[in-house]
Amino acid sequence: MMTSTRTYGQFCGLARALEIVGERWSMLVVRDLVLGPKGFTALQQGLPGIPQSILSARLNDLEEAGVVRRRVLPQLDAGLVYELTEYGSELDHILLDLGFWGARSLEQPKAGDVFTTDAAILALYTMFRPEAADGAHVTFELHHGTSVVVHAMVDNGTLKVGNGPHPAADLVFEPLGSAFLDLVNGKLTAAEALASGRVRTEGEPAHLELFTRLFHVTPKPENPGGIALR
Repeated sequence: MMTSTRTYGQFCGLARALEIVGERWSMLVVRDLVLGPKGFTALQQGLPGIPQSILSARLNDLEEAGVVRRRVLPQLDAGLVYELTEYGSELDHILLDLGFWGARSLEQPKAGDVFTTDAAILALYTMFRPEAADGAHVTFELHHGTSVVVHAMVDNGTLKVGNGPHPAADLVFEPLGSAFLDLVNGKLTAAEALASGRVRTEGEPAHLELFTRLFHVTPKPENPGGIALR
């Protein structure tokens, strides 16, 4: 029985799903655990602004729902970590689909908005277009400010994203300001980004245009005049 008393009072799978992961911060906890087990402190560092008591409550609720479990690492100096259960791991594709849907509404970041390493890794998985990557063999290294560095290895339609630099990256690049979002949503071409200096690059500049074909998000459509019932 979950500790949360908030229910929708409906016998419905969607209602039950929202009761499990619909509380504030819950899906972001799941997001960070999709990438692997983490200790409490690491989770708190990846979720700036979450009170310690709220993080504890969300972990307890997710554990009672069978989404998260605790495990003590076998190393002598290791501590307790949280990880997704098999049931919780089934949220990975749901998480990516929901992230893609939400990314279509992203505009300019607000003052104080944080872009974490885990968010960067999930963003690349979210926006990857495997149908455009047939025959592609390329590695990108993406820098966001001084704190976030990730790499993305594309190999014939598959993607592997990891934390940190890559020693054999074909292109190392750092978008400035809103250039990253503008590149992936089509508002800014690779040629325009390079000509205007909105992206700093090391390596073959032509690979930036390839990046925009492999990683893309379509902005949400403008509101129509009405909804056509089917």
